[in-house]
Amino acid sequence: MSLPKLTLVLGGASSGKSAFAERLIIATSLPKVYIATAQVWDDEMRIKVDRHRDMRGQGWRTVEEPMNMVAALSEVKEDEVALLDCATLWLSNHLLAENDLAQAQDVLLHALEVCPATVVVVSNEVGSGIVPETPLGRRFRDAQGQLNQKLAEKADSVVMVTAGLPFALKGPLP
Repeated sequence: MSLPKLTLVLGGASSGKSAFAERLIIATSLPKVYIATAQVWDDEMRIKVDRHRDMRGQGWRTVEEPMNMVAALSEVKEDEVALLDCATLWLSNHLLAENDLAQAQDVLLHALEVCPATVVVVSNEVGSGIVPETPLGRRFRDAQGQLNQKLAEKADSVVMVTAGLPFALKGPLP
């Protein structure tokens, strides 16, 4: 199977979006690169990262990069396929570091555009939930919505995963 140059996979927490994205990558039969944006700050996150790694199985080259997608995506070769998991943690990392989010988003979008490989980006859809109680939560929700819109605009294919079921939002369902 071949994928378009850029695919965006959206979904809520524990919706099955990462598992779906991994299946897309595996179906290409190309060498697989996993770009991990998570930072492990506690035991709960370590357990989650380990569980995701075990579920992916062997045969993935992992690039751990919480913020610098120019560096991470430049490591991916043209004959490989990359899974960026996930844009939500990448955004959170920038938000908590008090970086300029608009500039960081522009850099991410450019890095995706110039990456020679096929890339699948996983991102959380957070706009369907409750209004966050805190100003930081509302800022994050708004920034995530803006990032998802920009990624969707650039993507050739956009898929929403709910309860493990994929729905094509843009382009055919891969």
